[in-house]
Amino acid sequence: MTITVKFFSSLRESLDISSQTLNAQNVATVIDAWNQATNGAKMPDNILVAINMDYVERGHIVKDGDEIAFFPPVTGG
Repeated sequence: MTITVKFFSSLRESLDISSQTLNAQNVATVIDAWNQATNGAKMPDNILVAINMDYVERGHIVKDGDEIAFFPPVTGG
């Protein structure tokens, strides 16, 4: 199973990862993908997650070919 994981904005900078393709045999959920892509870094409580451009919850099931995107919270001004 192959999953693409992307990190945006301050997440990309703090993790020093912009994108990874995971050969994810042991990935069932968004949390699993985060853990594999970040080598177990703590997932911030307030991030947004999208799979294939649709916002989802952290426990959402992932499938082969999915693109998972992690975004820091959106702020306005």
